Amino acid sequence: MRKFSMKLPVAAAMTSLLILTTACSSGSSSTGTTSDGKKEVTVSFRSSGSEDTLTKFFKSGLVEQFEKDHPDIKINIAPVLASEGDYTSKMVLQMKSPDTAPDVIAEDTSIIKSDAAAGYLEPLDEQVKGWADWNGKMIDNLKAGVTGEDGKIYGIPATSDTRGIWYNKELFQQAGLPVPFKPASWDEVLEAARTIKQKLPGVTPLNLIVGKANGEGVTMQTLEMLLYGTTDTLYDDATKKWVVDSPGLLDSFKFIDQVFNKDKTGPTMQVALNGQAGSIAFQQQFPQGKLAMAVDGSWAGSTWAENGAAPIPNVEEKIGFAPFPTQNGQEPGATTMSGGWAWSVPAQAKNKEAAWTFIEFLMNKENATARVVAEGSLSPRNDSTEVEGYTNRPYTKEAQELLNVAHFRPANDQYASVSAQLQSIVESIASGKLTPEDAIKQFKDNVSRAVGAEHIEEK
Repeated sequence: MRKFSMKLPVAAAMTSLLILTTACSSGSSSTGTTSDGKKEVTVSFRSSGSEDTLTKFFKSGLVEQFEKDHPDIKINIAPVLASEGDYTSKMVLQMKSPDTAPDVIAEDTSIIKSDAAAGYLEPLDEQVKGWADWNGKMIDNLKAGVTGEDGKIYGIPATSDTRGIWYNKELFQQAGLPVPFKPASWDEVLEAARTIKQKLPGVTPLNLIVGKANGEGVTMQTLEMLLYGTTDTLYDDATKKWVVDSPGLLDSFKFIDQVFNKDKTGPTMQVALNGQAGSIAFQQQFPQGKLAMAVDGSWAGSTWAENGAAPIPNVEEKIGFAPFPTQNGQEPGATTMSGGWAWSVPAQAKNKEAAWTFIEFLMNKENATARVVAEGSLSPRNDSTEVEGYTNRPYTKEAQELLNVAHFRPANDQYASVSAQLQSIVESIASGKLTPEDAIKQFKDNVSRAVGAEHIEEK
């Protein structure tokens, strides 16, 4: 299949705002064809407003170039102004009918499996077979996030992220800890926190997101970062059941209890239960030299950039980003949770072939890389590191490498309910209201009520 490439410099993709010749709307044409006979490809994605980065990216000359190369195709950019939850609901409604379904849609990788199972998405296996970049250029580990329960491909990864340990190099050196920090196990993380507590009074050794006011951050940045570093998981893909009791889950609860109640190396409850705990850590405590470590997302480092919320000069000399280790150092040695967005084609799309042509164009080396640089996310392409402007962003190299050991949230429509239960349980452990053992019992009872006893199991 012919590959289309737009030689658009990364800087230009971020700053150039050429006039967009394509109309913006909230839905697709009912016919899929323009008045002059062109195939109309409607592209829908979540927008936060007129200044949304992805909208700007499409306005950077990208669509104009594509339409010049493909005069028989008209691109209709249709951003959807909505929260993530509302966006998902709106897209499901649109995808149910050929009269309203877009041709290309941005799908959160956490819902691709459920949307595919519901019949809303078109499998792309034949398309990727003819796309040379799929094997060799796209990071293999990320393909799991766009694969349906039937084993078919339902999206092309477009953006990604990882999580790890942010640490203050200067504080580590003052405490006599090694820099760079490369913990080989959970015990080494805990021991580093204890050392900081002993040698640097007034410094918070380790920040974990545990307050349920922080929502999904509790589950993904804390609980799942621990659990997926064990040999257990939250959901069993083979049995299609939620694992509510396992050695790995109990050990994850014990780690949280160790930090907050036994070692007392975590933040105060006033900070820990605050819905802005992450902002407090990255905008205040790290810049002020009051925090030694925090387990959080790869995007958090942008806080300290020159144009960030709390700039730190020469930040890479002062702050490091380390992989979070597996529990006992077992292979692959590190673990991370990854999320992100993908481009998919709805099953009811009118112009599927033209839609794929546009996706292939969006995901070539230059365009895919330009987008993630503009958004501050990670690329699903392993050759983005060759593009000027990608790896010179602070911490990108370290964060990108973690994609090779990434895990994904269970892509199941019951996940939100299970995650909400975990958030409450984690907060109760951190605040000393539940022991790890009691937390297992409570979690089992809560999830059983939330999703049904027939959907849970113990290991």
